[in-house]
Amino acid sequence: MKILVTGAAGFIGMTTSLRLLARGDQVVGLDNLNDYYEVSLKENRLKRLTGHPNFRFVKLDVADRPGMERLFAEEKFDRVIHLAAQAGVRYSLKNPHAYVDSNIVGFMNILEGCRHNRVGHLVYASSSSVYGGNTKMPFSEHDSVDHPVSLYAATKKANELMAHTYSHLYGLPTTGLRFFTVYGPWGRPDMALFLFTKAILEGRPIDVFNYGKMQRDFTYIDDIVEGVIRVTDRSAEANPGYVADEADPASSNVPYRVFNIGNHNPVPLMDFIGAIEEALGTTAEKNLLPLQDGDVPATYADTELLQEWVGFAPATSVKEGVGRFVAWYRDYYKV
Repeated sequence: MKILVTGAAGFIGMTTSLRLLARGDQVVGLDNLNDYYEVSLKENRLKRLTGHPNFRFVKLDVADRPGMERLFAEEKFDRVIHLAAQAGVRYSLKNPHAYVDSNIVGFMNILEGCRHNRVGHLVYASSSSVYGGNTKMPFSEHDSVDHPVSLYAATKKANELMAHTYSHLYGLPTTGLRFFTVYGPWGRPDMALFLFTKAILEGRPIDVFNYGKMQRDFTYIDDIVEGVIRVTDRSAEANPGYVADEADPASSNVPYRVFNIGNHNPVPLMDFIGAIEEALGTTAEKNLLPLQDGDVPATYADTELLQEWVGFAPATSVKEGVGRFVAWYRDYYKV
């Protein structure tokens, strides 16, 4: 198939593109290479893709409406995997307009491109952040997600609503994937694993929020990508058992689906830090701080729907995944 992967220079985008290329798909990778974090890391991710004969890179911002219209009209994609977004909960407190430009305007351009060019299936990144103030565990797709606690989360919830509208109006199959704390080699420098590893190796203390009383459903990158590809291969379908009077947020009477992709195993933050310390062979100095605005104390994915849909659920242990990341980090940064 000919597949558009947006955010191809990103952590998940690069790894997904590599998997698609390995199985024989033609991939057009789009990214704007912004400086939210070090551009050199994005460029080095791209180098892993650009030598492949079935890969072509397009430098473009998803918020560029004329550019996106031209790209879709010229390429005629079979599938779209939309991973480009302004990421990060904390940054959304400082620069909210970046989230509207990329996550709302950009997603609108993706939907319009799919609609007008007969794309067979749109798969897009949502986030566990949409669960916001929910306290019922594990987080289920059947639960309401109407109480976001960050603008980032609100934009991801908006994406799900916009996707449903296009599935309803135009019959566009759309599937949203709520990622739970993705980590692994080539990961994002603004994420805890990267920040902690860097600080520990440099002999600096690490900032531990909520005084360490956090839990995260850490999900290894290879598991995320396996889920993305399996879901891409099975187009969203209307739920024949859907009852409008008992509206289920996870599905609809139109070709629309939403799935969690998480490890179904919430890990205490202090245990996660322990895995990093073990992999590095050193103990971290911890700076205990209160919970930050926009953060939630715990995430925990119910993955039953994903298992039913594509026969897969993530299972890589934190010890194994952190060990792989640390080995990559030491090799990449020569430390």
